[in-house]
Amino acid sequence: MWLVGVPLIAYLLVLACLYVFQRHLLYFPDRSRPQLGSLVQLGVREAQLTTADGLSLLSWYLPAHSGRPVILYFHGNGGNISHRADRLRRFAREGYGVLMPEYRGYGGNAGEPTEAGFYQDARAAYDFLQRDGVAAGRIALYGESLGTGVAVHLAASQQVGGLILESPYTSVAAVAQYHYPFVPAALLVWDRFDALSRIGQVKAPVLVLRGGQDSIVPGRFSEALFDAAPEPKETWFAPEAGHEELEGFGALDAVVAFIERYVR
Repeated sequence: MWLVGVPLIAYLLVLACLYVFQRHLLYFPDRSRPQLGSLVQLGVREAQLTTADGLSLLSWYLPAHSGRPVILYFHGNGGNISHRADRLRRFAREGYGVLMPEYRGYGGNAGEPTEAGFYQDARAAYDFLQRDGVAAGRIALYGESLGTGVAVHLAASQQVGGLILESPYTSVAAVAQYHYPFVPAALLVWDRFDALSRIGQVKAPVLVLRGGQDSIVPGRFSEALFDAAPEPKETWFAPEAGHEELEGFGALDAVVAFIERYVR
């Protein structure tokens, strides 16, 4: 009994810890307020987004030049929007507008990160662009890692000009099961971000970016999501790139080419 009971109790304790603290394993926010710095010289300004549940979210906004596309960018689970400043600069050089909404619980914003909350944050960002006169067909949704689930959810319900997914997954539940095979992780996950069940509802061109050395979201998850996406769709693959290395292998060049083809 002792030989069985002690390991069983230890296993249940591990299971309980994973269940209770799962959001600490999923979200890694930098809660400090991001500073615009030299981005001001490009015309980037702070914007406040109001969510349906009453939060006011600090975000960064660069209006587009002469009707050019606008990238609505949803970042990954770590850091805050300031960690994506170089990407904003690249998009600005192309003449694109950029709205980088900051999630609740990140970048000095109130609230705590949750799947339902992120969806409300995304809708507030989309509504902001609509009020600013940006036509839906000019909006290119860009999801990075965890943000791909947010982008797919929004694109499944709203008209956009294009959907760009960097290192996407089928669902957080599936990826959690991959990383924690010794527990029923897929059954325990609260914030599932089930992109696979929604990708078929997207009515915009899709670009999937992935790396061959991704140990966070292995390629089979990105491939499965791509296979389920409707046409038109394109994929870009860097065999030697890891999860956070796609930019260094030319992914943003592929993004610009995709936007120029599809987002008018």
